[in-house]
Amino acid sequence: MIAQVDKAYIRERPISGLRRIVTRLLFEGRPATTNYRWINPIIFAHFALEKKLDCWNSVNQPIFIMGSGRSGTTILATLLSFHPHVGLLNEPKAMWYSIYKGEDVNGNYTTTLPARYQLLSSDVNGRIKQRAHRLFGAYSTLTFSHRIIDKNPEVVFRVPFIQAIFPDAKFIFLIRNGWDTIGSIACWSKLNAVQVNGEVHNWWGVNNRKWDIMFNELVVGNGFFAGREERIKHFERQIDKAAVEWLVTIQAGIAQYQNQPGDIYLLHYEDLVQNPQNFLNEVCEFCDLPYDNKLMQYASKRLGKSLPYETVVLDSAIADLFQQQAEAIAQLK
Repeated sequence: MIAQVDKAYIRERPISGLRRIVTRLLFEGRPATTNYRWINPIIFAHFALEKKLDCWNSVNQPIFIMGSGRSGTTILATLLSFHPHVGLLNEPKAMWYSIYKGEDVNGNYTTTLPARYQLLSSDVNGRIKQRAHRLFGAYSTLTFSHRIIDKNPEVVFRVPFIQAIFPDAKFIFLIRNGWDTIGSIACWSKLNAVQVNGEVHNWWGVNNRKWDIMFNELVVGNGFFAGREERIKHFERQIDKAAVEWLVTIQAGIAQYQNQPGDIYLLHYEDLVQNPQNFLNEVCEFCDLPYDNKLMQYASKRLGKSLPYETVVLDSAIADLFQQQAEAIAQLK
């Protein structure tokens, strides 16, 4: 599968398939756990050129898909990219690094500069806003996309930052069963971890950079974890660390949704799988995308139920919090 699209996608919508391939080649950098990272300097070079030019399409109502990693955000974004009006930027961390250097929590493009999960409206100035509009505008122009989807899990911590840049942005907050999410994270990290020049690159960033930033910024001082920080700091099991990421992500997403439900569509992954046409139609209406019958047909074929991950015994420092949060999201509809 190339650029998250299968043969049926390319056969039914060849223009959308070509758009995804061009996007993958020219606009989506290669993170630390991937191959072909030699292409990153080329991508940053054309970003630098695009930021200097003021000849691009205006960016209207960009759509941001957010949620915990491994919660179904990629498949939702891929399905929506089948819509003929839509271009998909799948975790365009290189583009955002080119816009704002302090966003790279994984260390994909720097390990020397500090980074933060939470970005605020106060972090936006005229230059940052100009960079974002020019890069997104260049993408829209060069891929003939009327609308842009940015699928990036970290956006859940950056809604005010995004809104300061794109006031008309639409947000989709996707929630998946906690056990399936953390099981998938643990499995991914185990399978995709690599060592490069003495560095460990895995789900938790370069040499644990992502985990360290997440712990110091989102766990320490968070009353939800009061009295448990020291034990959490020394977690080693992938499943326990994944549970912490799920907890802080769900906590942030729920807070944003409750503060501004009119700007954020909340979607349960299990509902999408159970009834794709109904919920994709609702998503399209929320995002002001015209109904597309081919999209609905493709979604019905592409989506399928996956086998659930086994429940495990989590560390006692978070087991009760995990159960509490799981019960809370079950009530959110």
